[in-house]
Formats: sequence, structure tokens, C-alpha cells
Amino acid sequence: MPSDNLSRLAAGTSLASMLGSVWSSDPEGASRQVEARMPVPAHLATHAFPVSVKGVAVQAGKVLLLENERAEWELPGGKLELGEDPPDCVVREIAEETGWEVTAGPLLDCWQYHIREGSNVVIVTYGCHVLRTDPPVVSHEHKRAGLFAPGEVPGLVMPDGYKRSITAWFARLNGGSEVP
Repeated sequence: MPSDNLSRLAAGTSLASMLGSVWSSDPEGASRQVEARMPVPAHLATHAFPVSVKGVAVQAGKVLLLENERAEWELPGGKLELGEDPPDCVVREIAEETGWEVTAGPLLDCWQYHIREGSNVVIVTYGCHVLRTDPPVVSHEHKRAGLFAPGEVPGLVMPDGYKRSITAWFARLNGGSEVP
């Protein structure tokens, strides 16, 4: 089930209006203030999390997953760069990590992942459309790649948020029906 904030974003509420007024700088150093209707409470302003944009890419009925250094399976994707749109990030990251050409589809979920003490990240997931049938090529960032049927996913070592996103994307691809 998507979070309330994801529902608000999907309904057209801007992220800035949910988070408050924020100053942003582009790579050339120009600053701009993002308008907001709600101030950021002081205790929230002291916490900053990197944003990782991940994609659920399905080829021949199987989802692409990558094994990381913690021996967990994860969706391909990576860090959102300053000034980069999340859909562009997921397309770039999947190409870099797997050699696959994809287009970004719908936003699936957004959640905070506690990796270990002092290490947290905000995960944003998109459904992705794979444009080729080539097998994935594993980059130096991961141990290996795997293609998994929907029924294999629940038994894998991976964060529950990724499993939710995979289930949601398969349900959409199957016309809204639940995946076995």
C-alpha cells in the first residue's frame, strides 16, 4: 500500500508544499527558492537523506534484480543527481548498471529505508518498460544480476519496499489483477 505522501504526490500536491520552503542550487551555483505553503519544522530540517530512484524492469515476465555487497537483492537504480528529474535518473541508472534501455513509467512507491545505523535513504520506485531483449550486463557496482518470476520474489532477501513495488508493477502489467 503506498504511503499517504505518495498519494498526495500522485494527486498533484507538490513536494515543496509538503516539505516547506527550500533553497536549491544548480550546478552553476545559481540559487532559487522553492515556494511552499507549509514551513519545515526545525527538527526535520536537520535530517537530510540521499534519494535513490529505482526501477522495476520486467523482461519476458521476470523482474530484473541485482545483488549488492550486503548479499541483498535490489532493484536497479541509484542516486538522484542535483537538478535531475527522477524519471531521467532511473533511465540513466538502469543503463549504467545493466546496459538495458528502458523508459520510465508510473511512480509506484516512495519510502525511507534504514540500511544500518547512521545510513538511511529515501527510495523512489518507477515501473519501467524494457525496450530490448538483451540479457543484463552487470556493472562493477553489483555481484550479479538475476531475472525472477513473481512467485520467486517473496522468498528473496530484499527490503519489503522493493517487494511492494514489484507486486504493484506486475499487477499493473497484468491489467490490475494480483500476481500469483
